Amino acid sequence: MSTQTQAPVRRDPRSADARDVAVRLEDVSRVFRRGGEVKALDGVSLSVPRGSFLAVMGRSGSGKSTLLQIAAGLDVPTSGSVWIGDTEVSSLRETPRTRFRRDRVGFVFQGYNLLPSLTVEENITLPLRLAGTAVDRAWVGTLVEQTGLADLLHRLPGELSGGQQQRVAITRALGPRPDVVFADEPTGALDLATGQRVLALLGELVAEHGQTVVMVTHDPGAAAFAHDTVVMADGRIREVLLSPDAESLAAVLGEQSVLDAQGGPDAGAQGVPDGEGVLDAQGVLGGQR
Repeated sequence: MSTQTQAPVRRDPRSADARDVAVRLEDVSRVFRRGGEVKALDGVSLSVPRGSFLAVMGRSGSGKSTLLQIAAGLDVPTSGSVWIGDTEVSSLRETPRTRFRRDRVGFVFQGYNLLPSLTVEENITLPLRLAGTAVDRAWVGTLVEQTGLADLLHRLPGELSGGQQQRVAITRALGPRPDVVFADEPTGALDLATGQRVLALLGELVAEHGQTVVMVTHDPGAAAFAHDTVVMADGRIREVLLSPDAESLAAVLGEQSVLDAQGGPDAGAQGVPDGEGVLDAQGVLGGQR
């Protein structure tokens, strides 16, 4: 069964101009064959408006990490199409797709993925320098001020707290002015208070600069910082919640746990287990050389 859910567009999606959509998935499926057929995504359709903050939430194996990899152009669907802006990313061969990610997509990782021998400033400008692109000092300066890194530019990552390192990673992701930033469990390695500050910062960057952010998380509290949340189950979009709070998101996951325990319609999620579909620096920064 395919899920044809258009979300989270806050108006009739049939009238939405394609120029207002940052990321679009059309009937996307992803099948892995590892000693048997595993359908990690099953007919997913999704539109992410420009300037929005979308969370993708689900239990382990729900397909949320695979969705992120497909949407970000790190993997290609078995069927269906993926668009970022006006580019059909899913039709690109590997080398052009790598260049596209470098120039048009930003990434924030759970583990920060900063190079330990480079200063904060050098880490921030690294993607631009690898691409041979001139650094927009005014724009980077604006980001540095907003993320509170102005006094830390000459420090090494090892001299920073976890929250400071994640702020460096966010600034690095936004430096090239990407069409969209994909964040994979960006607060997973942080304590609660620091994680909330990082999520609030992402929200501010969306609100003030019109940045589009798609964040994968298993945490209802983190998802509540986003505008809207897509809930994944069994490789499909189970539902879309507009402006949900943490309690309602936790309730949705709680209901899913009951279904799993009872062998309900979404029991036995077919998505690849967490850890097999997550973003990694080798696939992103390593491909920028």
